[in-house]
Amino acid sequence: MMARLRKVAKEEGLPFGERTRTYNSRLAQELGKWAESKDRGDAFHRAVFRAYFAEGKNIGQIQILKEVAASVSLPRGEAQEVLESRAFKESVDRDWSRSQALGVSAVPTFLMNGQILVGAQPYNVLERFLIDCGAKQR
Repeated sequence: MMARLRKVAKEEGLPFGERTRTYNSRLAQELGKWAESKDRGDAFHRAVFRAYFAEGKNIGQIQILKEVAASVSLPRGEAQEVLESRAFKESVDRDWSRSQALGVSAVPTFLMNGQILVGAQPYNVLERFLIDCGAKQR
C-alpha cells in the first residue's frame, strides 16, 4: 500500500516522506471542520497532509495540530479550545455516518449520480467516470 501511495504521490508531484507509523487523524478531522468554518479549510487540509505524509508528524497530538493551524494563519489559542472542547465532534460524526450510509469504505471515494469509484485513479479513469455518470443523469 505504501509503495502505491508513494508512486501516486510522485506522479502527482505531492510531498510524501518515509512514514513508519500511522496516527489517528480524528482530531485533525475535527480541526479541519473548524478551519473550513474560518474559510481556511483548503490551506489547513494541505498543511495537515504535508505534516502527516511528508513530515511524518503525529497529527493526533494537539500541539502538532496547533502548529499546523498557526502555519495557515489560524489562531493557535482558538485551535486549542476547539480541540479540547471537541466542538466539531458531532459534525465529523455526521460526516462519518453519511459516508457509511453511502457505502464509502476507502479514501478517496468518488460518488456521482449513485455511482462509486474507489481509490486514487489515473486521469483517464476519472474522466471516463465523470462522462459515464453525466450521461446517466440525462
